[in-house]
Amino acid sequence: MFIVNADGTITRDYSNYPSTAATPDPNDHTIAVSKDVPVNQSNKTWVRIFLPRQALDSSTKTKLPLIVYVHGGALILLSAATKIYHDLCSDIAARVPAVIVSVDYRLAPEHRLPAAYYDALEVLHWIKTTQEHWLIQYADLSSCFIMGDSGGGNVAYHAALLAAAQVDDLLPLKIRGLILLKPFFGGVKRTESELRLANQPILPPSSTDLLWQLALPIGADRDHEYCNPTARGGSKVLDQFRLLGWRVMVTWGSEDTLFDRQVDWAKMM
Repeated sequence: MFIVNADGTITRDYSNYPSTAATPDPNDHTIAVSKDVPVNQSNKTWVRIFLPRQALDSSTKTKLPLIVYVHGGALILLSAATKIYHDLCSDIAARVPAVIVSVDYRLAPEHRLPAAYYDALEVLHWIKTTQEHWLIQYADLSSCFIMGDSGGGNVAYHAALLAAAQVDDLLPLKIRGLILLKPFFGGVKRTESELRLANQPILPPSSTDLLWQLALPIGADRDHEYCNPTARGGSKVLDQFRLLGWRVMVTWGSEDTLFDRQVDWAKMM
């Protein structure tokens, strides 16, 4: 999916992961309408907002919970416009139902961590002040959940750590919980699942090592807090999660090389 160039950048091949346009027309036969809105034009970051169709068709004035979603791609690939993530957000918006704000953040290695974390945090601050009609009319800012998938799970967790330290500055946005789907974590010492699944074709440890080399600050190893959240006992901000009463959910798969990383993170939480 990518080639590392001599200058440290990468050339991405998205032929197997096509993008799709937003669907803002309420007359389209989609389960959710969506539209793209810029956030930081200097950093070229933006969001895709999803609204369940039933919200448009309903006469009720009840506002919907808000999910801030961070897409996957191992921190170096894909976008909020990638079709698999567009379809996932549409499905979640319609089934929950909820308003979804899908974050398009800067990618490594051109923008190494923590750039993505601060892009996600900026979106939280943007939500609290924006005059975007869909959010004002349909989203309950007092019921916000941060959600991330794979590399986006890593970004969601670290953005939540940043947000937990400044909850008063985010008002009236109130975060209620964190949802991580197979989050992308790592570490120097191999885990049992990494050794057991070392030869599997999807994300073997040799591939994740390269991905972390491209994403982490130059000179950092895989026990850096951005990669290994359980190193040195984890972040001190975790106590703030508990004090705030945030609910936390993590999912994993037993045939995922990162299985043990995800279980260890859950135990720490």
